[in-house]
Amino acid sequence: MANQFDVAVIGGGPGGYVAAIRAAQLGFKTVCIDAGKNKAGDAPALGGTCLNVGCIPSKALLQSSEHFHTIQHELSEHGISAGKPTIDVAKMIERKDGIVNKLTSGIAFLFKKNKVESIHGVAAFAGQDNGKWLLNINGEQTISATHVIVATGSIPRPLPNVEVDNKTVLDNVGALNQTAIPKKLCLIGSGVIGLEMGSVWNRLGSEVTVLEALPNFMPMADSQLATEAFKVFTKEQGLNILLGVKIDAVKNNGKNVEVTFTTDGNSQTQTFDKLIVAIGRIPNTDGLNTEVIGLAKNERGFIEVDDECRTNLPNIWAIGDVVRGPMLAHKASEEGVAVAERIAGQKPHVNLDVIPSVVYTTPEMAWVGKTEEQLKSAGIEYRKGQSTFAANGRALGLGQAKGFVKMLVDDKTDRILGVHMIGPMVSELISEAVVAMEFSASGEDIARIIHAHPTLSEVIHEAALASDKRALHG
Repeated sequence: MANQFDVAVIGGGPGGYVAAIRAAQLGFKTVCIDAGKNKAGDAPALGGTCLNVGCIPSKALLQSSEHFHTIQHELSEHGISAGKPTIDVAKMIERKDGIVNKLTSGIAFLFKKNKVESIHGVAAFAGQDNGKWLLNINGEQTISATHVIVATGSIPRPLPNVEVDNKTVLDNVGALNQTAIPKKLCLIGSGVIGLEMGSVWNRLGSEVTVLEALPNFMPMADSQLATEAFKVFTKEQGLNILLGVKIDAVKNNGKNVEVTFTTDGNSQTQTFDKLIVAIGRIPNTDGLNTEVIGLAKNERGFIEVDDECRTNLPNIWAIGDVVRGPMLAHKASEEGVAVAERIAGQKPHVNLDVIPSVVYTTPEMAWVGKTEEQLKSAGIEYRKGQSTFAANGRALGLGQAKGFVKMLVDDKTDRILGVHMIGPMVSELISEAVVAMEFSASGEDIARIIHAHPTLSEVIHEAALASDKRALHG
């Protein structure tokens, strides 16, 4: 029947749409239900948060702002004079929107190519019938599926007693759609979203203040990397980052925002043109009617799954931001592929221990594996090899010779345990470390691999050599 499927995927983000395509490739009659809309709100838009209001548009704005900053501050040392540049923010946003539209249309094309049926709407569990799961869509139609993959992603964590209007008080959606440069901008939260959005508007001329509740900067990263990043962002780039902050009150008068906060025991009130709330994300599981079928969630709202993304109910799976592990698009995609293949009886492998993390500021930050703090806490004996970009010919030619690569290896086996980078294009360089760790490589393996000269990757090579106290250039 038309409304009966082998696999139904709830959510069309980077986990959901990939899971649907892979399931269809494996011969399953597949449907993907997604409620996303385009920026205008008048048409469906696949791709989830990442593509529409997250990973992709933020990188487009970061690139535009970086070009503007380069023209303003960095071309003169190359002997290039470009006069006083101007920025058309509306054009910048238009370019960003064009990239998003191109990619969302691409997913719709891939669905047609792979014979994935796409339904626009909100899906909720409605029970079982003859061993199949029933899903109600928009309260109007019901479909059934043998397998259901929940891939509904995450939503911004709200700040208590603060209403986001995406005009003056913004979440990630509003932060990506500003049409003018705010003179004074406040960000609450110094995670990835906060740092990237702060970097965009700081480069374009905003006076940026970042308020962070935690006492330590970027606690998810290796402390040495975080310390270097903090120094660059504050002393060199001019971001005002305050740690250990308690937000006492936020008053939005429609034209600007007053933020009262306490730091180091002192209370103060500052007025900003815009406020971006970026204090993390929470799983998007409301509205699924999980209680109707008894789908298990933990106290934080995450769906409980085993190592293979199976829930407590037969043939119901969950992937991406709604389950344990880092909230990263590439993690969701890999889980989506793996679940589709498990449904087909295959034995795929997803190694959560070697998922790379990237922050697309300038300099970029990237890491995979264990930090020094984690190794010390676990009592694991290790060696450290470190090399900087300061003496790297390619980095010097780019004019981006700040930062370092740090490699941590097991003191007994030489197996690579973690790699941490801050510097130019490390979002691309980190893949070498991921591949090495996935195949259980040693520091010696990387040290013996020939790296092209002159390239940024030579800094990884030098860090591997340094882990055995035989660095050649440092």
